[in-house]
Amino acid sequence: MDEVRLEKVTVNMSFAGRQERQNAAITVLQSLVDQKPVVTRAKKTIRDFGIHKGEPMAAVATLRGKAAEDFLNRALSAVNKRIKASSFDGRSTYNFGIAEHITIPGTKYVPELGIFGMNVAITLSKPGRRVALRREDPSSIPPRKYVSREEAEEFMTKKFGVVFE
Repeated sequence: MDEVRLEKVTVNMSFAGRQERQNAAITVLQSLVDQKPVVTRAKKTIRDFGIHKGEPMAAVATLRGKAAEDFLNRALSAVNKRIKASSFDGRSTYNFGIAEHITIPGTKYVPELGIFGMNVAITLSKPGRRVALRREDPSSIPPRKYVSREEAEEFMTKKFGVVFE
């Protein structure tokens, strides 16, 4: 009952406020993950950065199952299957960035769209974690139901061949 599994992979691609840049980012992300991304909006105004409340900020896609594994294999190849050990948050999630989406194998460069960076979040879980996350009647779970750093590193090394630095 305590085997670690890949719950989901979340891909986040930020873009500047211009409409052309937004459309290009959505097109690129959609071609990478083979599903339509969701556009997220700013929660509040930050004048120093020129961000206004309600303005589109990023495109996000959540992958599960076989699609998550396939994309993760390609994304890890873009970073030579190397992840910093410090990118683990201690509660089942790894994050790593990809500076240019064209480094992902199988991606073609389209000059009209440009080049985008992205953040990839890998969420691992064990059976029973849903009890704490469900909307109806959530309850606490014991610490052994969270994925530890050692368990996560072992899983990622066995399943995807990842090397931790």
